[in-house]
Order: sequence, then structure tokens, then C-alpha cells
Amino acid sequence: MPSPRTPRTVVVTGASGGIGRATAVEFARRGDRVALLARGEVGLAAAADEVRAAGGTALVVPVDVADADAVEAAADRVEAELGEIDVWVNVAFTAAFAPFHELTAAEYARVTEVSYLGFVHGTMAALRRMRPRDRGVIVQTGSALGRRGIPLQSAYCGAKHAIKGFTESVLTELKAEGSGVHITRVDLPGVNTPQFSWVLNKMPKRPQPVAPIYAPELMGRAMVHAADHPRRRAWWIGTPTVYTVLGAEVWPQFMDWYLSRNGIDGQLTDVDASADDPVNLHEPADGDGGRDFGAEGRFSDQQWTWDAQIWASRYHGAVAAVAGAGLLAGASALLRRRP
Repeated sequence: MPSPRTPRTVVVTGASGGIGRATAVEFARRGDRVALLARGEVGLAAAADEVRAAGGTALVVPVDVADADAVEAAADRVEAELGEIDVWVNVAFTAAFAPFHELTAAEYARVTEVSYLGFVHGTMAALRRMRPRDRGVIVQTGSALGRRGIPLQSAYCGAKHAIKGFTESVLTELKAEGSGVHITRVDLPGVNTPQFSWVLNKMPKRPQPVAPIYAPELMGRAMVHAADHPRRRAWWIGTPTVYTVLGAEVWPQFMDWYLSRNGIDGQLTDVDASADDPVNLHEPADGDGGRDFGAEGRFSDQQWTWDAQIWASRYHGAVAAVAGAGLLAGASALLRRRP
């Protein structure tokens, strides 16, 4: 793989807003050539300006990741204009806030086509180019909700669970053939993104992320770090992600009980929903004539910009070394005090 300091060609899907946009800007800070894939042209244009301002080269490629042929054509264009793809980051998704019984089959299919099959299409396009070259990195945006389902988000949770399963399958296939291509997954917590302004919402109140809420810029840095260290198969980002994964594995019955009592109200604000709220399920909320939603959503006054768990995850080797040294020092002190 190229050195992390060598400018690379990077593809980011869902780059018009939220985590995708923050990730694209973070790659740009390193001088990378960044292809911005998404549907909303207003958001894409603004994201491209931010990429250039951060020091990167931007290529705007409007595309719906649910369309496999369109994703393949986008990859061709990226390589023709920016060079061979070094890193492909799948971020694009959509969702629906509603009890399962209130969703239609068409709505469920659309969430699945974008939030799951969009990752499949992106991974296929990346591997068609990376495998023959025997190099490259694919980063999948996972979620704590890909390890534990919660109420009101059955379609999204199902997509994230599916991403985990298919990514693990692809990872083992790459290992079996001794490939130099790497694939890694980054499981994220609740993030302050614009999705809570444009998600399909059938609840009486406007939705919000599960607290604590994290800044998308912090997630962008985590995504870039994962791309630099792709031999690690998965990353748990944020303290609540760790609690969620461990709780689901150790005591799922307690999680059922807790989420049945707190999972619905915890995802809703006190603000009434409106029929005029934008919805990006079938059309981009920042399409022709729309507005740029940016990377951050409505909860910037609540968001976390640092977490000790994220720091420890990034520097786990140093943490282990310090902990080991502390244990040895403690053991030595006890031995010296023995009569």
C-alpha cells in the first residue's frame, strides 16, 4: 500500500453531508485526491469547496449507490480523472424512523437498496480494480446498531447487520487468496448528522441520535485512521458502541428490556414533526433548488468532540504497554514488601 503520507485517490460515498462529508474533508487535509459520490448536487458542490479549501483535489460524481451500473461507471470516471483508486469508503445510507408495522414494502426496499446494497455495489466496484493490482483498502461504515437492533430503525439496523456479515465473508475470501487488498469496518455511535433533518419520519416528534451524540468530524478522523490501519478487521468507535456490543453479547435480554422502555423516547426530540420536513428516501433533500445541509446536524450544542475510548482504540498498543508496565511495577512493589 502507499505510505499514509503519499497523496492517494480516495472515493467516499455519501459525501454530500454528514460523516461522508467530514471523512472526505479529513482525507483532503492530507492532500489526497477525493472523489465525492452522492445524489444531492447542492451538497456535493459545497463539499467539493471544502475539500479544496482543506488542501485536496475534489471530483464531484453525482450517483445513486443503489444503481450498481451507475456506481461502476462512477468508478471508471474516478480512475480516468484522478488515477487508480487506493481507498474506497462506503458511507452512503438512508433510513426510516417508524415502527416496523407502519413501513411499506417499498420504503423498506429503498432503505435496503441504499444502505446495504449500496455498500455491496461500492465494494464490487472497488474490488474489480483493486484485486488485479493486489492492493487497496475498503472501509465500511458500520454502526453499533449493526450489532444490536433498536426500535424505530428496523430497516437501518437490518442493513447494518447485513454489512457486517457480508464484509466478514469478503474479508475471509481475500485472506484465503492471500490478497494484498484489505477491508475493514468502523462501527460508529450516534452522530450529529443532517440525516435527522431529512430522514423519512412517521413519528409525531422529530428524531434525534441516541445520546451521547458525537461530532461528524471526530468520526471522519476515525475513518481516515481506519484506512491507514486496515489490517484491523473492525473498530469500535465511542464508549456507547462498546457498551452496546458487549451488552448485546453478554446480556441480550437486559438490552431487550432496556430498549423497550427507553429506546423510543430516547430517539425523539420535543419538537413536533411537520409535513413540510424534507425527506431524502427517494430524492436527495439537497437536490436541485435545495439547500446545503453541511456535515453537522441540529445538535452541535450537544455533540462530543473527544472520547477517551476513541483515543485508547487508536493507541491501543501504547495503552497496553502502559497498563502492562503498571502491572509489573505493582507486582514488583508487592514482592519487595513481602517479608
